[in-house]
Amino acid sequence: MQAELEAQFQEFVRARWSRLVRTAYLLTGDAHHAEDLTQTALAKAYRSWRRIARSDSPEAYVRRMLVSCNSDRFRKRRVTEALTAAPPETPGRDEAVGQVEERGTLLAGLALLPAKQRAVVVLRYWEDLSEAEVAEVLGCSTGTVKSQASKGLAKLRTYPGLAREGRAVSGPGGGK
Repeated sequence: MQAELEAQFQEFVRARWSRLVRTAYLLTGDAHHAEDLTQTALAKAYRSWRRIARSDSPEAYVRRMLVSCNSDRFRKRRVTEALTAAPPETPGRDEAVGQVEERGTLLAGLALLPAKQRAVVVLRYWEDLSEAEVAEVLGCSTGTVKSQASKGLAKLRTYPGLAREGRAVSGPGGGK
């Protein structure tokens, strides 16, 4: 049975690694911290995989662990973030220049949000979770999710480059 659980965990990691690292990157603003954060969350998940695998949504459970591990970084010691204005792009990506610039601008705007607002905005609009799902991941009420999302989006709308004529910021695709 242990071999079966280990194979199931390995498949989970292979299938979800990129998405978890992307989420961690949006939470931390640094590619190296994002990978470390993802590895930390997955190490904790591995120790409890028997229980996590039985849950309704193992991915949601691990995503919550990711957010918690990120919060723990700040609780354990005072961390000062030195987020860059433009994130490094991974080589080999074939995206239009405009999309890369918009992504960089969005990430720079996210970097200015407080950690809780950033987590809400990332989970709600980037990960496309419902308000109830975000509340469950963060361990707060849906009212808190709504207010933090509203405040976060309001701050993003004032960030240069995100609030252009005729284009309001309401999510990563602009459609929420």
